[in-house]
Amino acid sequence: MRTIPRNWRSATLNNKKMQLAATPYLLWMIIFVIVPLALVVVFAFTTTIKVDAEGNPLDDATIEALREEYAQSDEELPIYEKTIFTFDNILSVSKYTPTLLNSIWLAVIATAICLVIAYPLAYIISRTHYSKQKIMIMLVMLPMWMNFLLRTYAWMTLLERNGLINKFFALFGIGPFEMINTSGAVVLGMVYNYLPFMILPLYSIMTKIEKHTIEAAQDLGASFPQILLRVIFPLSVPGIASGITMVFVPSVSTFIISRMLGGGTNMLIGDLIDLQFLGNAYNPNLGAAMSLVLMVFIFLCMSITNQIDNGEMEGGMI
Repeated sequence: MRTIPRNWRSATLNNKKMQLAATPYLLWMIIFVIVPLALVVVFAFTTTIKVDAEGNPLDDATIEALREEYAQSDEELPIYEKTIFTFDNILSVSKYTPTLLNSIWLAVIATAICLVIAYPLAYIISRTHYSKQKIMIMLVMLPMWMNFLLRTYAWMTLLERNGLINKFFALFGIGPFEMINTSGAVVLGMVYNYLPFMILPLYSIMTKIEKHTIEAAQDLGASFPQILLRVIFPLSVPGIASGITMVFVPSVSTFIISRMLGGGTNMLIGDLIDLQFLGNAYNPNLGAAMSLVLMVFIFLCMSITNQIDNGEMEGGMI
């Protein structure tokens, strides 16, 4: 009789244990990721129409005529609802292209400002003593310990017409300035709330750049601008790609910041989606279609940054 090798039995047992350990995470993915995504897709490609008892669609004029006919009757109104497959919701999203472009534009500006601020700051933190790095990173993350809503409310009190900033300018006889309910206020809110998401990946990648690499470039006669452009920047591209993704994605889909600091005058795609589900223009099917289009756009942006990241890593390994 042929015996099963002990190593094979041990490997099989380990695989079963790994599969059993992965079961809770698989269930978590199904319940909280796959099921909601499936519901969004279903809502995006379906709509509810009014039909008669035979299933024939009814237009608004027919529905109104039936209501007048049955107004004085005790009989049940012969109007029913039917869910059908349609592309109309996806096609209707094109009407809101200016809003989507405005969201992308403000998100790009906020991401660029975050990169300009975060890059030198992350480099300075990565070159300080290790004990000081912990303190500086804690200070960077300190605003994140406060509720997102409270942080945005704080900027409302600072930027309003009678806020602290205008009061400060008033001491010099300047102002008041209209800073609240503007695109600039929305971008400022994005930068303030999402700046740590740019600093942390840049800091993480810059700490891995060996000092000997920079010293070798200095020994070869390279100036600091040359070291920055030819050594530090190429090695930090993966951190830049991660930071851009982590800032751009929440910026393009935000709605709290634009509502509180934009005053409803700077409508973003996140505001439109929110209105479809919770506002007076209740249309969850259109809201799901907007969410799906935005999701596809975000996935495309993430795939582009991942390609850049992978290309830089492969280039560094050659």
